[in-house]
Amino acid sequence: MAVLLTRPSPDNEASSAALRGRGYQVLLAPMLRFEPAPFSQDMDADYQAVIVTSANALRAVAGALAQSRLRTLPLFAVGEHTASVARDIGFAKVVTASGDAAALRDRVLDSLRARELKKKRPLLYLAGADTSRDLAGELEQHGLEVVTQTAYRMVALTSLPRPVCDAFARDEVDAVLHYSRRSAAAFLDAVRNEGIEVSALAVPQCCISANVAAVLHEAGAPQVKVAAAPDEKALFEALERALPSRLA
Repeated sequence: MAVLLTRPSPDNEASSAALRGRGYQVLLAPMLRFEPAPFSQDMDADYQAVIVTSANALRAVAGALAQSRLRTLPLFAVGEHTASVARDIGFAKVVTASGDAAALRDRVLDSLRARELKKKRPLLYLAGADTSRDLAGELEQHGLEVVTQTAYRMVALTSLPRPVCDAFARDEVDAVLHYSRRSAAAFLDAVRNEGIEVSALAVPQCCISANVAAVLHEAGAPQVKVAAAPDEKALFEALERALPSRLA
């Protein structure tokens, strides 16, 4: 069975390998392109911790952090994948949330209540140019000071690779995997541009969260499956549920 993976590079490499290990054929159509943004450090800022909602933010600033004191600070990561990248680039004190920005907010507030963080010292939030929620604003409502610095942007692509279009035309795609609202929206724009919207949306659309699934529901996709938790393991389990004949 062939599944279409819309996750951007380089994370799609590990995802693709994991899917192949489960016996799937994999087609790649990354719908967003990673672009680092200029990063400048405020050497006078007395940050007490770093907040990160994507591994891409860390990849974007890894070079600039090579000799930075920021790596000595606690880092709050949205999930285990981001936490792993943080450790790889030298962060020793990594606190991991359960996979989405709401969970990360709650984990930071837990540390505030435990007096591990103080209201009078700022947090550095390394963010993307487009975010799905105002994490900084939500933390500031609880008295924390958050300095947001844009570390990267994800540029939406407007077309699909020709082999993917041909596979849809031949009904050779069994399901599509979606990892973010923006990549799902870009996928919809691309299939419309290519004139394959009907066939592309006819197959199960497996989404990492209900927030992502809402994009496909609004587009009229008849088979939208949502992961039980906002992580890849749960997403793959949703894929298995979407294709029960594979388990027969």
